[in-house]
Amino acid sequence: MIEILSNIFSVFFGFTYYYPLLMSYLWITGALIYYYRWEKPFGIDSKNPPELKGSPGVSILVPCHNESTNINETIDWLSRQQYDNFEIIAINDGSTDNTGELLDRLAEKHERLRVVHLGTNQGKARGLSLGALVAQHEFLICIDGDVILDPWAVRWMVWHLQRSPRVGAVTGNPRIRNRSTLLGKVQVGEFSSIIGLIKRAQRIYGRVFTISGAVAAFRRSALQQVGYWDTDMVTEDIDISWKLQLNFWDIRYEPHAICWLLMPETFRGLWKQRLRWAQGGVEVFIKNFGRIWDWKRRRMIMVFVEYITSVFWAYSMITITLLWAIGKVFPLPPMLTIRTLLPGWTGIILGITCLIQFGISMLIDAKYDRKYGKIYFWIIWYPVAFWLINICTIAVGLPKALIKPKGQRALWKSPDRGLQQEKNNNLGKTTVE
Repeated sequence: MIEILSNIFSVFFGFTYYYPLLMSYLWITGALIYYYRWEKPFGIDSKNPPELKGSPGVSILVPCHNESTNINETIDWLSRQQYDNFEIIAINDGSTDNTGELLDRLAEKHERLRVVHLGTNQGKARGLSLGALVAQHEFLICIDGDVILDPWAVRWMVWHLQRSPRVGAVTGNPRIRNRSTLLGKVQVGEFSSIIGLIKRAQRIYGRVFTISGAVAAFRRSALQQVGYWDTDMVTEDIDISWKLQLNFWDIRYEPHAICWLLMPETFRGLWKQRLRWAQGGVEVFIKNFGRIWDWKRRRMIMVFVEYITSVFWAYSMITITLLWAIGKVFPLPPMLTIRTLLPGWTGIILGITCLIQFGISMLIDAKYDRKYGKIYFWIIWYPVAFWLINICTIAVGLPKALIKPKGQRALWKSPDRGLQQEKNNNLGKTTVE
């Protein structure tokens, strides 16, 4: 019996090491296949998108809540789109600052802009759904209120929607604008070496776990078929991704569809953001658990297995840490004794693998971010800081999702968008030139 338990714990401890190693090489392999199959043929110029059949109408939806610091810049860049037939719909969702006033003044300046005002905070999902209902066109581009959208992004995403009638959504390529702190610099590498690589690999292996909430394109008929966005999910982007794919719509990733966004640069802001992501993933998993096992939806199984394994790995790492701490106070059986948390030879292999992954992601993504190479030194801190944060947020997010009242609406909360925005807020309200 002792030998059986010893073997079980050996497998358990081995899993905590081999899982991130295996996933890293799966992501690298899938991303390289994607790059050479779909990305490299278009070269390095994002300003040279494929030819479109005409110029189908596009509605750009911008849900806003207390975005007075950023909305002027966001709308100004949207007006520069290298596309002929588009409108901009800004949804002012119960803002308590002067966002509504700024939008009304911007509408006088930009003839393509229409503004929808909601009297109270309804949440991003509700705002997007209302924007989709008043939109004039079949193709919808949804961006956040702090985003700067590349002028060629609409053309790249429309190409996918026009190319295949089964494409329900296209997720773009978000890049980090604020890099004034270590957290900001590490996130630049994370969005490429982790998020960008994963999206490429998931497109190769079957299904995408989630679109980007900052920039995504949708086919309105697909949204209508699945009932638009649900208002009780804290991560509407993950939820709509699963709804579309479980209803047999395809989701594409377009790395040339670049946008620039602000991210947290404090541990407090980062914790809140990652906790919301973790809780949202669990909510979507619980909601769709029974539908995954339908053989017709088998392409979602790999996404499901990858997600549930990552959650198990996070709790495994917490268990190992607790065993190490308990072992410092009370004697434990040899099979449960963790002598040190410092990396040994296994940690060195993991570290080398991370650097390989980061290096390959740099080679793939460098054309989208000219200053990306300067971040390589800082990205080595990712496994130390962000793995720890992600492990802890998953551990907290799971029970939060389980105890959340059913049907409770997810409302807007102003996020931490970096030290520069905080500085701008302290200087006063933004004005429209």
